[in-house]
Amino acid sequence: MDRREFLRLLAIAGIASGPAACASRGRSASPDLYTAAPFGQARLIHFTDCHAQLMPVYFREPNVNLGFGDARGRPPHLVGDALLQYAGITPGTRFAHAVSYLDFTEAAQRYGKVGGFAHLATLVNRLRDESGPGNSLLLDGGDTWQGSGTAYWTRGRDMVGACNRLGVDVMTGHWEFTYRDEEVLSNIEAFGGEFVAQNVRLTDDAIFDGAPAFDEDSGHVFQPYTVREVGGRAIAVIGQAFPYTPIANPSRFIPDWTFGIRADELQELVDLIREQENVDAVVLLSHNGMDVDIKLGSVVTGLDAILGGHTHDGIPKPVIVENASGRTIVTNAGSNGKFVGTLDLDFGPGGVRDFRYRLLPVFANLLEPDAEMAAYIDEVRAPHMDTLNEELAIAGHLLYRRGNFNGTFDQVICDAQRQVGDAQIALSPGFRWGSSVLPGDTVTMERVMDQTCITYPETYVQDMTGEQIKAILEDVCDNLFHPDPFYQQGGDMVRTGGLDYVCEPQAQSGQRISAMTLDDGTPVDPGKSYRVAGWARVGSKAPGPPIWDVVADYLRGQDVVRIDKLNTPVLKGVGNNPGIADYPART
Repeated sequence: MDRREFLRLLAIAGIASGPAACASRGRSASPDLYTAAPFGQARLIHFTDCHAQLMPVYFREPNVNLGFGDARGRPPHLVGDALLQYAGITPGTRFAHAVSYLDFTEAAQRYGKVGGFAHLATLVNRLRDESGPGNSLLLDGGDTWQGSGTAYWTRGRDMVGACNRLGVDVMTGHWEFTYRDEEVLSNIEAFGGEFVAQNVRLTDDAIFDGAPAFDEDSGHVFQPYTVREVGGRAIAVIGQAFPYTPIANPSRFIPDWTFGIRADELQELVDLIREQENVDAVVLLSHNGMDVDIKLGSVVTGLDAILGGHTHDGIPKPVIVENASGRTIVTNAGSNGKFVGTLDLDFGPGGVRDFRYRLLPVFANLLEPDAEMAAYIDEVRAPHMDTLNEELAIAGHLLYRRGNFNGTFDQVICDAQRQVGDAQIALSPGFRWGSSVLPGDTVTMERVMDQTCITYPETYVQDMTGEQIKAILEDVCDNLFHPDPFYQQGGDMVRTGGLDYVCEPQAQSGQRISAMTLDDGTPVDPGKSYRVAGWARVGSKAPGPPIWDVVADYLRGQDVVRIDKLNTPVLKGVGNNPGIADYPART
């Protein structure tokens, strides 16, 4: 036994013992997990937010996903046992593990990794065969070209190739727009399907300058919709890209493009399609986030379904939204290649009369990898394997991201910034992508890239007053918990290192954050300056090294990664909210 293996065993001692740790990882599936009789005439197959994860990964679902007002107790704001009860899922099962955080380490050791495009391809092909030739359509909700080292190094082109082999018919986007505009257009040209986005327009200046566009008269940068024949029925698919892209991500990469929800324009487009295209169904392929989609479905009529993304919610039971002219089915198919959603539509004389929806977890040990896709993945990864496979440290805890306030991998990033930057406080974005690492497993450079790999990774260290730090926290908190979903941008709370605070999500804007203290309990003085480390600056390029280098340097100095303190805020007014569990610091 070498030293690294000895350290690995030390890390998992007392954690990975028991039946879950030694259970079989065979490929025997329960017969009903992936097999179901087709329903109706047309099948829509949907995945979203894979974040460039070509290989199977572990991904822990959140234990904090708070909703208030109308959103309280409604998907996606249900976690743990509350979610299982809502969806009628038996605790302790393979499917319960897929959709919840419960007993994550033990269940992950039992059931194995999820996703991976070779396994996804096998499932998609099975679903196509099951529905019959010409009866299905594969939809990609975006956040496909970003999230891994290979996506960053190839500028998303590795994912374009993977999606072409998967046979994606239609897609929309968000993190796709964090490459430069010319790269985005080049990737779309190489994409074998159709890229649709009704809510992306040229700026006035860009129109005047003759910038390229799908429609120069309307200013649409991309095709707003497409009509496809599926199962002998005409189905319109409208694209809805992430509305706040130039705010949440650098506008300097896409200076000629303007975004927005554009609900009124969407209504006009739906009406136009209904009047002129002789369609049997209209579907919105959305990257709004689920709360925005639910509100959009209530104010826009004529949409049969919204297949959503952005907020990474694996929704086993769709939300049916009533509106002035009928109902709209709203779903979300999770993230990281972990799920595929199928929406089977049954048509009558007046259009869609019934449906069946299934959320299918992609368990890598239940699905044989597609040989062609596996060979392609090996090819695109081969030049980078030495970098990706570098072993940095052993995980002494479950390392994960996802949850409204903090995750253990987020804490590692914050701790790294503080140590390397000699800072009192660290700030890290509340991104929702990033794979998990089980206790005792090796943290490789690939896993660090999964957590940090963006096109604006530069770090900074600067002085900020306590008042400025509070303003940042208040601003992000208002984005997360604004009572109007149309003002929410879908991320989680900025992560903090070396800083604790009290958060009251239902308080008024500007009054949600209080009692800020340093790790030693010293109150943060509004007028005093503090040395703050951060990364992912949106407005301008920061001067420091990429965040993955900072984190890697930090990890290389450790044998086993331990987290001395997880900086999670004390929460007020969330006591029995079904969107929070296993979170002791709350009232």
